[in-house]
Amino acid sequence: MRFRAHTLLHSFAYALAGIYFMLRTQRNIRIHLSAGFLAYCLGIWLGLSLRDFADITIVVGMVVVAEMFNTAVENAVDLATHRRHPLAKAAKDVAAAAVLIASTVAVVVGVLLLGPRLCARIW
Repeated sequence: MRFRAHTLLHSFAYALAGIYFMLRTQRNIRIHLSAGFLAYCLGIWLGLSLRDFADITIVVGMVVVAEMFNTAVENAVDLATHRRHPLAKAAKDVAAAAVLIASTVAVVVGVLLLGPRLCARIW
């Protein structure tokens, strides 16, 4: 039997529960959100354009979503088996790699958008 949300409000409540779970249990999501907040603060201080803020929002969102999928994959694999299995390891490793790539892209975008203005402001 498939579980289904009864109403749209229930769907939002489940999504909010997922966000709360992530914030409460996952250190890395808190690190990613802190880095995103720092990027926003630097962007405000450096006077970034709305387009630049949109780019930062996209990459921060990409990292957060990747981290959430990573946690979902890890939890599902742990639920499915407690034994070491090459496919379980591969699933977890690939999910972690997605977060690494998303984070690397976010850092590159941050450096490209914030770096030149930050250097000009400091020197």
